[in-house]
Amino acid sequence: MIKIRGRNSKKLKWGIAGCGRFAEQTFIPSLSLLRKSTLLSLYSHDINRAKYLADKFGVEKYFSNYEEFLYSGIDAVYISSANVHHHEQVIKAARAGKHILSEKPLAMNSVEAEEMVNVCKQNNVQLSINYVYRFHPLVIKAKEIIDNQMLGKIVMINLNFNIDLPPGSNFRFTKELSGGGALRDIGTHMIDLLRYFGGEIISINGVVDNVIYNSEVEDFSCAIVKFEKGGYGFFNVSFNSKKSFNSVEVLGHTGALSLDNLIGGRLRPAKLTILLDGEAKKAFRKAGNRQVILLRSLQKSFLANQKPLVTGEDGYINMKLMEELESKCR
Repeated sequence: MIKIRGRNSKKLKWGIAGCGRFAEQTFIPSLSLLRKSTLLSLYSHDINRAKYLADKFGVEKYFSNYEEFLYSGIDAVYISSANVHHHEQVIKAARAGKHILSEKPLAMNSVEAEEMVNVCKQNNVQLSINYVYRFHPLVIKAKEIIDNQMLGKIVMINLNFNIDLPPGSNFRFTKELSGGGALRDIGTHMIDLLRYFGGEIISINGVVDNVIYNSEVEDFSCAIVKFEKGGYGFFNVSFNSKKSFNSVEVLGHTGALSLDNLIGGRLRPAKLTILLDGEAKKAFRKAGNRQVILLRSLQKSFLANQKPLVTGEDGYINMKLMEELESKCR
């Protein structure tokens, strides 16, 4: 019997702009697990680096010219370059009619971010940000618990993300290339999770500082936020902690939950603990490749040209909040 391929058998043809370590070690292996996606092209300013990854993963095309890369037959672009290049690369990709997944933060500032969002709308392409933590199965479960008001009114959400990343040649330590340090690199994830769990934020206050390492960018930041719907959120992030308890805690009026082994870890099982008034403590453990889950969701959105779960507007809002915090710490 001959099987006829239907419309839903179309594959999404990806290109990657920026051939760094994350693209090599996480993104490309994750993309290879999707049946309806294929990696067609690579771009790097260093043609030797692009060729190396093309040879390693069997990618058909590679370029050091961005315009040639955009018109190499791809449908979607993953922008994994240094932060300073996001604006130009997103704008050009949108005008070339490509759907876009950008690394975080979306841009160097909110003016750039707003333009990127608008140009994507004008060109009828979808723009998403690689906020992977939203896509872990236990984060999705925690979101359901909060939305179903099983914890009652939210009082406080507490997030911690601390790693040790000494200053070096990485672009993150050059302010002209990154825009900032721990806040913009990993703090943006925490702001996104606070908004995901608690809703929109109406104020933010805190600190941005160098506690251990001296460099052009900060190695520590913490902040307290107020949610539009009431209640508060707190996060701290750092590049200066060799050992840390990275966790998520949500405190409500009638219950609480915590997530452990989620922040920072990739494939190890996370643990969700739930405390509800009048009930015994419950705990669940589950592993989940959040990058694969994000890409599977995005693949569906891009193939149908539908709004993704994480939008360019999310990147813009999170950028505005980071700028507000930085402006109060000068």
